[in-house]
Formats: sequence, C-alpha cells, structure tokens
Amino acid sequence: MEVVQQSVARFTILRQPRVCTGAEGWILPSKKESSAPGGRCTSTDMFKALRNSLNTIFVRVLLLALASCFLNGFVAGLDKIPRFRVVALAEHGGIHKPFVDAAKVWLGKLASENNFTVDYIEDTQKIDDAFLAQYNLFIQLNYPPYNWTDTSQAAFTKYIEEGKGGWIGFHHATLLGEFDGFPMWTWFHRFMGGVRFKNYIATFVTGTVMVEDKSHPAMKGIASPFVIENEEWYTYDTTPRPSVHVLASVDENTYTPFTDQKMGDHPVIWTNKHYQARNIYIFMGHHPELFDNQAFTLMFRNSIFWAAGQQENREK
Repeated sequence: MEVVQQSVARFTILRQPRVCTGAEGWILPSKKESSAPGGRCTSTDMFKALRNSLNTIFVRVLLLALASCFLNGFVAGLDKIPRFRVVALAEHGGIHKPFVDAAKVWLGKLASENNFTVDYIEDTQKIDDAFLAQYNLFIQLNYPPYNWTDTSQAAFTKYIEEGKGGWIGFHHATLLGEFDGFPMWTWFHRFMGGVRFKNYIATFVTGTVMVEDKSHPAMKGIASPFVIENEEWYTYDTTPRPSVHVLASVDENTYTPFTDQKMGDHPVIWTNKHYQARNIYIFMGHHPELFDNQAFTLMFRNSIFWAAGQQENREK
C-alpha cells in the first residue's frame, strides 16, 4: 500500500468536478462521492483513477506517434517525386556500346543524388508528341541522325523548335550524310550548324581543347585548356561556327601522335541559339574512359541541369 500511495501522489488530474481525499492527503478524481466511510477513497478507487490517467496518457502518446509517422511518410513521399525526367536515345551496339554502358552507370548515380529519372530507348519507334511531352530533357547518346521514323522526326523537330525540352547530343549525333542507305536529314543538318561528316582519325590521337565561352553554364568550373585522350576526332566539310555559338574547340596542333587529318577551325562543343530548346552538342563520346576525365564529367553534369532548366542538388 505504501508503494501505491507514493506512485499515485505524482499525478494531478485536472478538469474533474469532484474529488476525494485519502488518508495521506492524495487528490484523486471521482465522478461520485466515495462510498468509503468518512468520505475517504479506497485502494480500488485509487487504482481506477491511476489506470484511467495512464490510459489517457497512452492514447495521447499513441496519437502523437501516429501523426508523426504519417507526416514523415508524407514528406518522404514528396521527396521521391522526381524533380525532372530524362529520356536517352542510346546506341545499343557496335564500337560505342562501352561508352553507352559507362554513361548509364554514371547517369544512374547522378540521377539518384539529384532525384531525377532517366529512361532509355534504343530506337525511335516510341517517339511522338505524347511520348516526348513526358520529358524535360532528351539525350542523344551516340545515336546517329538517321534511321528515325517519320513520326519521330516530326515530334523531335517540334520538341526542339518550340522549346518543349532540352537536348544534349554526343559524338555520333553529327554523323551527317548518306549512311546505311538513308538520306541525310536536312533539318538535323541545319540544327548542327550545316556540317557534313567528312572523315575521322582512325588511329586515335590526344588533343587539347580550348574553352571559348567560360561564362556559359555548361562550361562552369572547367579549366581551360583541358586534354582529351585517344579520341577519333571527326572532321567535317565545313566549320559550324557561322551558324552556332561555339563553346570550345580542339587545337589540332596539339594532336599526339601527329596526324595530317585536320580541318582547320575545329569546334567540338557548341549550342545553336536559333532554336528555342536549350541544346548542346558535345563531340567527345567514343570510349568509356571519358568518365574518368573530370572536365568531361563536369561538362556533362553542367549540361544536364542547364538544358533541363534545373538546378543541381549541391547538398548531396
């Protein structure tokens, strides 16, 4: 009885219309007059009061815990909603497959850190207006500008001309000409500054790239010059410079080992401001070791967030 008395003495319960007083002066809630002699509370009364009080406290704590769990789950659910969506048209085989595979790993990590999604397609069968409307950014991951369906060409043209999303093209995206029995896509030819593929350095050489517009968001933080090793630099029938805004060019005098396969003024990264979509072409993209090149990965990262009209999550 002594233990019970000491425990009950710790609770003061408010909002009760009547009380009864125990032998030691305890104050306990009571809805009726105590039936004990002298108006005193029995041990049964005290146990009932203690039990009711504990039940009330337990219910309130439980409700608070459930509310907290619901709120945390709701916030976590919001965090899982993608900030933006990317579709990548990826070359699915051939000599560029190792680069594409490395790109998928790298993109997966970046997407996870920045809460966006990347869907991959390996041909243009799905591409139409409704399909492209789902995406903020279209990455042409070494897929050439031919063997597109008529519907996909029309939808992509509209997507770029009306600025419905951004675009990043790599390497093979300027394989412009007549290839594999397909005619040159004249719209894409203009989009890429009017260049036609002429040749490439089959022996691969290392070259130094000069950044020409350090203020462009895609070039942010990139030291100039930077080196690209063992690349099969394309040459074109003409420079795209008159029709595009050049962000960087390769210095052909730095080719190692020496080669006479040159074109003179040689832009390798550019954007075409004549189209509403934020767009950037990056020539590099032949081998997976590019993802060990800090300048290349930073440029790719910058380009994604700029072209998609988004901000990188710097907290992660």
